[in-house]
Amino acid sequence: MAGNSFGKLFRLTTFGESHGQAIGGVIDGCPAGLKLDLEKIQNELNRRRPGQSAIVTQRKEPDTVEFLSGVFEEQTTGTPIGFVIKNANQKSKDYSHIKDTYRPSHADYTYTEKYGVRDYRGGGRSSARETACRVVAGALAKQVLSGIEITAYTASVGEIELQKSYKELDFKVIETNPVRCPDAATAEKMESYIKEIRAEGDTVGGTVQCVIKNVPKGLGEPVFDKLHAELGKAMLSINAVKGFEYGSGFEGTKMKGSQHNDLFNNDGSTKTNLSGGIQGGISNGMDIYFNVAFKPVATIMQNQETINAQGESVEMQGKGRHDPCVVPRAVPIVEAMAALVIVDYLLQNKTSKL
Repeated sequence: MAGNSFGKLFRLTTFGESHGQAIGGVIDGCPAGLKLDLEKIQNELNRRRPGQSAIVTQRKEPDTVEFLSGVFEEQTTGTPIGFVIKNANQKSKDYSHIKDTYRPSHADYTYTEKYGVRDYRGGGRSSARETACRVVAGALAKQVLSGIEITAYTASVGEIELQKSYKELDFKVIETNPVRCPDAATAEKMESYIKEIRAEGDTVGGTVQCVIKNVPKGLGEPVFDKLHAELGKAMLSINAVKGFEYGSGFEGTKMKGSQHNDLFNNDGSTKTNLSGGIQGGISNGMDIYFNVAFKPVATIMQNQETINAQGESVEMQGKGRHDPCVVPRAVPIVEAMAALVIVDYLLQNKTSKL
C-alpha cells in the first residue's frame, strides 16, 4: 500500500489499523530546537478522540500519544520524530458480520478489489482512526507556526447552516458545545438534530469551515503546487470528505468579474477577500478561508441491501460504535491538515530565496 505519507520538507508517514495494537507515525523535517508543549499536543488529540460526548461514537480510547524518538527533554532534536497511540478498546467481534459482506458506500468493496484482502475489523486502514496520527503531527506543526492562527468549526449539519460570516463569530464559543459551532443557538439545533438522526439509526453529513490568519505573503507555487491545490488535496484525503472550496468558491461563479475582483489598498492588502487569501496559487497575506464537505457516515443501523464476496444479494445492518455525524470530531483534523500544509510551504519558502 502506497500513499501513506504527506508533505515534502515537513513530512508525515502514518501506520496502523483501527483494531491493531497501535497506530502511529513518523514526522520528518521538523526543525531542531523547538520547545514542545506536550500538553497542547495531547489536548488536540482529546478534541478528536471518541467517546467525548453523547453525539459521537462511544468507543472509549484514551488516545495518549507516546513519543519514541526525535524529542529530548521536550525539545525537538531534528531527527525523525516517531510516535505511537495504542488502541485500547477494540470490539472486533462487532464486525464479524461483514467479514464477507460489503457495506454500501464504504471502502470494503474497493479495498478487496485492489488488494484481494482486507482487515474488516473497524475498517482496518480505511478507518478514520488513522486521523489521530494526523492530529499529532498537525499539533506539532502548529507549534512551528508561531503567530499563524488556524481555527476550524462546524458550519453546517444537514440542512442546518450557520448564517454568519466568520468575521462575525466569537471563536471562543467553539469548544463550549459538543458540535463545535461558534454560535450557541445554531449549535443547540445541530445537537438536537444529530440526536434525532442517531435515534433513527441513520447518519448525517455537514461542513467544516476553516480560517487561517496571519499567513505571510508568498507561500505556494504558481503552477502544479498551488497553495489552494495542496490544501484541497489535504482536505480531500480526510475520511468522508466529498468537497472543498476556498474563498468565494462555487458562489463566485454567479458573479461578474467587476464584482468579484479584490481591489487593492495602498499597502497591498485588498478591500474584499473573495480570493480567500490566495491568488495565482500564492498567499497574498489576507485571511485564508475554506469549506470542507463531509458525507453521512456509510455505516448505518438500518437494514440495507448489499452483496457479499460471492456476488450474492444479501441484507445487512450495521453494528458496533459509529458516529451519527463525523463533523464535530473532524474539526481538529481539518486544523491539523491545514497546519501541515502551511508549515511545509513555510519551510519550502525559506529554501527558495538566497
